[in-house]
This record gives sequence, structure tokens and C-alpha cells, in this order.
Amino acid sequence: MQDPNADTEWNDILRKKGILPPKEAPAEEEEDEQLHQPQSVVKTYESMTLEELEENEDEFNDEEDELAIEMYRQKRLAEWKANQIKNAFGELNEISGQDYVQEVNKAGAGIWVVLHLYKPGIPLCTLINQHLSHLANKFPQTKFLKSISNTCIPNYPDRNLPTVFVYYEGEMKAQYIGPLVFGGMNLKCDELEWRLSESGAIKTDLEENPRKQIQDQLMTSIRCSAPNRRAGDEDSDED
Repeated sequence: MQDPNADTEWNDILRKKGILPPKEAPAEEEEDEQLHQPQSVVKTYESMTLEELEENEDEFNDEEDELAIEMYRQKRLAEWKANQIKNAFGELNEISGQDYVQEVNKAGAGIWVVLHLYKPGIPLCTLINQHLSHLANKFPQTKFLKSISNTCIPNYPDRNLPTVFVYYEGEMKAQYIGPLVFGGMNLKCDELEWRLSESGAIKTDLEENPRKQIQDQLMTSIRCSAPNRRAGDEDSDED
């Protein structure tokens, strides 16, 4: 039987007369055609950066493609702006009483503010400023501020220093007043980080309170040394 797909003059005549169906394309050729077909921009725009979207804008010929691209560009732009706002700080900045309302009460939606009232010459205030500078760099989405107490709040008593206020969207969420609250000059940066995380001002990666570890170690040391003291007391009683 003659092959209807054979490339012969007779088969060509029969195809023209409609007696034979059109010649089938080889499978390999079909695969090559599929591989070389241009992919729609809509299939790839999600992986593009904003700069790449701008560069390829002229290639968006289909009206639906252009609409999808514009919607995606706006979404990416909004995400970029939100990220810029969240990482807008990163430093411990000084403010005066005149700046208080603008920097604290009107900080903006979704903004946490940590304000340290201090006085030069007080060692614990200096230590806390050092710790807050480190935390400001570590948590740039939170606004860290410091202000000399008397310039921020007239006649603020020195016995209340250091003082740390925590605000969210202009509303006070926590306050830490006086040296005893901070544990004195033994205060470590991670302890202050934990304290601020409890207020919600920052999201720490610490798994537990560092001060608790110190307390646990202290209690363990006391328990271990207690029997020795009792034994010493018994020896002195026998003498």
C-alpha cells in the first residue's frame, strides 16, 4: 500500500484534489516550532524587577498585558515604599522639647518610638545611650530617640533618670523610670533588647530573658555553696 505521507508527485496531485489529507508535519518540527514560539510577557513579568519592567515596557503590545503589568508595577512600588518606611531610621537621634510632638506624637501610622530621657554625666544614662545606638542599628524599623530630660520636660527630676518611654502611633505603651528598673550599671544590651521587645517596640530573636539566665545561674551557685557553709558551721560548733 502506498504511504499517503510519502513525498511524491502523485501524492501531491491527490492532495490538491482533496483525495488525500494534507501532509502531517514531523513531530520534531512541531517541537521546534513550540520551542521557538515567543512566550507572553504576562508569563514572565512577575519575576521582573521594577527596572526590568520599565526597560521592557515597549514590548507590551496586548492591552491585557499592559493592564496586568501596570497593576503589578503599582504593587511592587507600594511594597518598595513600605520597605523604605520600615527601614527609614537606624540611628539614635537627639531631639529637643520643640521636636517632641512632631517626632513622637506624630511619628506616623505603624511606627514604634523609643525615647530615652537622660542627663549628661550620669553613667547609667551614658550606658543606655550606647545600648540604644546598637539597637537602633539592629532594628531600623523602630524610631530611637534621646533627649536631655530638662529640655524635653521642664524640671524633670534627676532621681527618675534614666527614663525610657515607648510609644506606638503616638500613644504611650510602656515606661521604664529610674535606675532600679534597669538593674544598674550591670545592664547588658540584650537585657534591654528583651525589655523593649516585651513592650512590642521591637521583634527580638532572643528566645528567653537574658536576665533570667543570670538569675538561674545565681540560684544554682547559691544552692551549690549552701551545704559547704552549713558544714563549716558544724565544724565551728564542734570546736
